[in-house]
Amino acid sequence: MQNAEAGATVEFEKVLLVDKDGNITVGAPTVEGAKVVCEVVTALVKGDKVLVFHKKRRKGYRKLNGHRQQFTELTIKEVVA
Repeated sequence: MQNAEAGATVEFEKVLLVDKDGNITVGAPTVEGAKVVCEVVTALVKGDKVLVFHKKRRKGYRKLNGHRQQFTELTIKEVVA
């Protein structure tokens, strides 16, 4: 969701599983007619830094990489099944 703005409403129509009052519906591959309505809280925020360390024993080889994944924070408003 590269172009989502804060406060916007987003719908996801490819739902894999729905649990409604203990009645579980599993899609094959998706549940027909189900969708999830969400609201964008913050758009494109960087997550915590994850450090990746590579080492080869007895060879003196060490490499440290860092990575921060971008994500969009959502609040689920409604699940329509």
